[in-house]
Amino acid sequence: MVDITTRLYDSAFYALCAVFAAVTALTSTLLPHRAWGAIAWVGYLLAAVIALAGLVQRTRLAWLVFALVALVPLVTQAVQRAAGRTDRAQEEVLVVEQAAVRLVHHGTPYLDRSAIAALPEPLLGYTPYQPGMAVFGLPRAAFGAAWWTDARIWFALLTIAIIWYCLRLLGPRPLIALAVLALPLATLTLATGGDDLPVLALGLLAVALTARDRFTAAGVAIGLAGALKLFALPIALVLLVLAWRSGRFSVAGRFAALAFGLPVLALLPALLVSPDAYVENVLRFPSGHGLVTSPAQSPLPGHLIAASLPAGRYVSLALLLLAGVLLAAWLLRRPPATYHAAALVIATGLTAAIMLTPTTRFGYLLYSVVFLAVWWDRDRVTPGQDSA
Repeated sequence: MVDITTRLYDSAFYALCAVFAAVTALTSTLLPHRAWGAIAWVGYLLAAVIALAGLVQRTRLAWLVFALVALVPLVTQAVQRAAGRTDRAQEEVLVVEQAAVRLVHHGTPYLDRSAIAALPEPLLGYTPYQPGMAVFGLPRAAFGAAWWTDARIWFALLTIAIIWYCLRLLGPRPLIALAVLALPLATLTLATGGDDLPVLALGLLAVALTARDRFTAAGVAIGLAGALKLFALPIALVLLVLAWRSGRFSVAGRFAALAFGLPVLALLPALLVSPDAYVENVLRFPSGHGLVTSPAQSPLPGHLIAASLPAGRYVSLALLLLAGVLLAAWLLRRPPATYHAAALVIATGLTAAIMLTPTTRFGYLLYSVVFLAVWWDRDRVTPGQDSA
């Protein structure tokens, strides 16, 4: 039985999530988001009632919420999309699926600058991911349009498996479960786009494996994340310091070889086919030097500075560099000795990057929230609160 204070907090959390989902359904300018909100508010409201009753363990309730407000909207949108609705997926889903088609036919998921310029919608020609992300589009490339070949389905399957294993490794950590399974930043993202969830899940798995002193496996996990998205590399750097801090340099060496070697290995075929195409998609486009502007334009400080000040982009990048220097100094002066401490450094570094990068999205803050939950939840679980 969950104690009354926790029940009230959780019920209020789910009630606020229900309000957010309802407002999204009524006001969002993005049709996939509206479709998510129209279903999700009911699931969150039901969760608020269940949480108040306190009859379901918190982690199990988080899984139930995930099913109701992430998986049900996701499958609904995938079915509607397969039936012909073109407004039931965000652009990144199409981008990943088209990248898979190019990977199959041309050996690279990337188009070069001239090929992108020739497209009716150049934005959809850009693939600002590492080559591994195209794997999630392979079912659609191989079997055609069906609900189960939607890239989001495969994002979800991998994410579910990894998070389940993470929570087994970390033990009863309901706050982490709430952050990664129930927070609208996670459920909305998975249901409508989803490409960040496998990266986040693999990053969380890497941290969880270090908690069990399994640095080689952690290197594989974060290396796979880096093969999907460059956003994983700062996590790898912090965990490398943690591995070095353990005092076993051979362990740190194996971790580094896997964490940074796997992304390079995944990248080699694309570089051999067309290095210019990789640079155009993964470096020029996100940094604002592509043929079109990146849609990642959330009004966070880095974007506002870049958009409103003379030479604002350079000011923003200078601040980002300064934040990186300060973070490096923190790591050198006080290297993390536990996975909790590493999670705090990761959360701080990613938050600084998200806030100061000229092209950014609010949704990326999910990374920061989840790793902050790992740090915060370190000593705050008692046997009476959860056993799931």
